[in-house]
Amino acid sequence: MMTIKSVKPAIFALALMLASCDGSVYYSEYKDINEKGWAVSDSACFDVQVDDTTRLFDLLIEVRNHVDYSYSNLFLFVNTTFPDGSVSRDTMELPLADPSGAWLGKHSGRYVDSRYRLRGQPVRFPMTGNYHFAIANGMRDEAVEGIAHVGFLVEYANAK
Repeated sequence: MMTIKSVKPAIFALALMLASCDGSVYYSEYKDINEKGWAVSDSACFDVQVDDTTRLFDLLIEVRNHVDYSYSNLFLFVNTTFPDGSVSRDTMELPLADPSGAWLGKHSGRYVDSRYRLRGQPVRFPMTGNYHFAIANGMRDEAVEGIAHVGFLVEYANAK
């Protein structure tokens, strides 16, 4: 028999889940980056199963950096492997701070969270199947310190 005390945590958990649901998110995953540095040879990889080729999607990269990150930007190489095996490569420069050194993203404690759109505009996936996105550090250093997490999100465009 359930008591009111045992129902309250379940109701709270359900309310929290419903409040955190955003109908615009199709895929969301984050990868931790080695605290000793993000080596050029280490990619953050994300696999997205696509079943809809009719809708537009925003492809977003999120970066969480420490406030002691040494640079004002971050270069990334993004390789996309399509379901048919073909590959496209994008190079991105992500501005993390303005010329005065002020962080551009959302600053919280020791971290700054920034979000960037891959390819600049919404995209329509050309075929169904698994898309593999590999995001690599594109800086000149062999390993870049100060990047904590890299995330990849696919959202329905104009769903908000």
